[in-house]
Amino acid sequence: MGEQIRPVTRKFIEPPPSTSSIVRPVARKFEGAETLEGAGVRLRRMFSGNEVPLLDPFLLLDNFGSSNPADYLAGFPWHPHRGIETVTYMLNGEVAHEDSLGNGGRIGSGDVQWMSAGSGILHQEMPQRTEGQLAGFQLWVNLPRRLKMEVPAYRGLRANGIPVVKTPDGGVVKVVAGTFDGVKGPVREIPVDPTYLDVTVPKESEFSLPVPAGQTVFAQTVDGTGRFDAHPTTRGLSTASAGEAVLFGEGDRVQIQAGGEGLRFLLVAGRPLHEPVAWYGPIVMNTQSEILEAARELQRGTFIRSPRVVREE
Repeated sequence: MGEQIRPVTRKFIEPPPSTSSIVRPVARKFEGAETLEGAGVRLRRMFSGNEVPLLDPFLLLDNFGSSNPADYLAGFPWHPHRGIETVTYMLNGEVAHEDSLGNGGRIGSGDVQWMSAGSGILHQEMPQRTEGQLAGFQLWVNLPRRLKMEVPAYRGLRANGIPVVKTPDGGVVKVVAGTFDGVKGPVREIPVDPTYLDVTVPKESEFSLPVPAGQTVFAQTVDGTGRFDAHPTTRGLSTASAGEAVLFGEGDRVQIQAGGEGLRFLLVAGRPLHEPVAWYGPIVMNTQSEILEAARELQRGTFIRSPRVVREE
């Protein structure tokens, strides 16, 4: 479990934007598509295979949840992964999980599981019946070629181990990975140097954050409506409402304005890998021959390379 860090209110210490700062425009907006996954879970896939070149190193983002248990109780029974990291963030409700390395537990409201499948893992994720709305996200992050066959590992983070920064205007930023206002998230030493923030902005207030030029950056709206850049040429793209996602273009800063009801969104950034992608279901490698080899190993029962149990909580 991550170190417990109480919410703190702090004076914003980030320096003001310099005259050379370039606000990233919105390059594309995603509304997602309804789909069935696992044993019959209804979810909205925000982006996936066709968008991969645009979102490197991010491969897939699923927005799952419903107030009807029939939409999710079938869950995601045992299935393999190789060559990627999966990031599961629960907004509300609970998912029970276990894997072929002996790990198991529950991901509850506000919890995060950041799993590196590495050379191969079998696991299952089973949403539990929830009063009201079950809601969460799963993001797939690509691994570089040199780490695709490393030993699997995962980080299980409880909600009370994720730092919370309160901004002077009443906003709230949960820092899962990366840094905000001098506060570092507990998920560190990830190959793509990610930022993963859960941001709540009060109505008609502004959120601004420097993001290194060259990184891929997107935002997934959770609640409310906002404007995700100040460029007049992107006016049709830049406004997004709950359930929509936006991909930012080049620049070194994001600048986001909340609407009249306030705004909550996930802000995710990472360093592109610029490597070839060969993708078949839950397995992502660099070449088609590596995909075929993984399929043969699954058939032979040799897919799991390491018996080591890796826990980091």
